[in-house]
Amino acid sequence: MGKAALELGVVTSALSQQISRLEGELSTRLLQRTSGGVVPTDAGLAFWRQAQLALRHIDDAALAARSARLSGHVSVGMAPSTASVLGVAFMQAMRLRYPDVRLHMVESLSGYLASMLSARQIDLAVLFREEPAQRWSVLPLLDERLFLIGAGDLDGMPTSASVRLKNLGRLPLILPSGTHGLRSQLLSAFRRAEYEPNIVAEVDGLALLMDFVRTGIGATIQPGAALARPENVVLTSVPVAEKYATRPNMLASISDDELSPAALAARVVLADVARQLVQEGRWPGARLREPQPLQKVKTP
Repeated sequence: MGKAALELGVVTSALSQQISRLEGELSTRLLQRTSGGVVPTDAGLAFWRQAQLALRHIDDAALAARSARLSGHVSVGMAPSTASVLGVAFMQAMRLRYPDVRLHMVESLSGYLASMLSARQIDLAVLFREEPAQRWSVLPLLDERLFLIGAGDLDGMPTSASVRLKNLGRLPLILPSGTHGLRSQLLSAFRRAEYEPNIVAEVDGLALLMDFVRTGIGATIQPGAALARPENVVLTSVPVAEKYATRPNMLASISDDELSPAALAARVVLADVARQLVQEGRWPGARLREPQPLQKVKTP
């Protein structure tokens, strides 16, 4: 009895009382007490066999629930830089956990993704700022540090451990256009640093922008996610020193009562994968936000 109580995590007296109550409910003796311990009676053996069968049925029920796979369709939006580091990992995790859920992945600028989310054209999106919406659920995920990225032999490319914006001088920069959320954030950072950038080209497609950077036309300022693609490992990256030069990442979705079970599951997987990538050091310059409950954003 003492060993059984230890395995169950209760005291011996409590276990004895539970058995006595069970015997009282059944109006029969299940265990025969002896000086050397206890042995089951015939009634106890019969009860044990049926209890074992009931436990197996419980296990079978849990297995049946797991095998009844979640299915449906989920549309998820990511900006090109976010997709570079998160897209494949998220797809793989969804296929592993919910193979019958069909994903529709949308890669676009964050402003367009916000519009699509408001129009209910997508279910989820990773955005970089809160946009006015009728009903959104927003989960802060992480903050990304910004990097100056360029060819190592580009004239004016710093070799220090970090660089302040005001010290970029006349370094040629290739940046997204004014419609891009990152460009707005950079312009605000340039103003705070009292720096006038030397912008030599504007490119809204991340892949094409990084192609230009690799040729040595100019450098760019991007979050660490832009470095995730293998072809960009040849580039030199220098963290921007200003603490305000960061990009927040938020997981936004239509309201919970509008999300399908498949979309609710995808939201959990997306957040889990993002956290795992950061914890494993696979998301350059990213720092996790403290876990917070979902916030609801509404238009006044």
